[in-house]
Amino acid sequence: MRSAILILAAVWPLAAQDVKLPASLNRLAGKAAEVVDVSLDGPLLKLAGKFLSKDDSEEAKVRALVAGLKGIYVKSFEFEKEGEYSEEDVEAVRAQVRGPGWSRMLGVASRKDRENAEVYMKLDGGRVAGLVVLAAEPKELTVVNIVGDIDINQLSELGGHFGVPAVEVHRDKKPAGNKE
Repeated sequence: MRSAILILAAVWPLAAQDVKLPASLNRLAGKAAEVVDVSLDGPLLKLAGKFLSKDDSEEAKVRALVAGLKGIYVKSFEFEKEGEYSEEDVEAVRAQVRGPGWSRMLGVASRKDRENAEVYMKLDGGRVAGLVVLAAEPKELTVVNIVGDIDINQLSELGGHFGVPAVEVHRDKKPAGNKE
């Protein structure tokens, strides 16, 4: 019983925290040919949102999405040769998204290209409160962490802004019963 209480006391603070990009990722910057490091939190994120146009419909959507966020954190490393990062670097992020409230919602692995992508979502009372994307290729590693109230329907609008990679989302414009 005492062991269980000690373990719970040690793990409980981790459950309440947002995912922090591990410090071990910082050491990869010295090995990488190209590094993208975006850290927008709180007031800085709100300030960045003010630079988005209210008149441009696409930027207005991004501005609305950003209003509910607490932070956007991106670390992306491109290397000249393979083997510059390890599975332990990726595992340090995965370990944080195995806690309470987190669910792995997508995993894509290509043995042929040796590329892997994973998406984890944190739910809090039925709302999306966080999103982590891990993308690992032989010469590239990217971690995206979005913290705050996230409207999944608007999330694709964030791509291409604030260092978040653009993702093409295909939406079926035909009604479900229409087979043209």
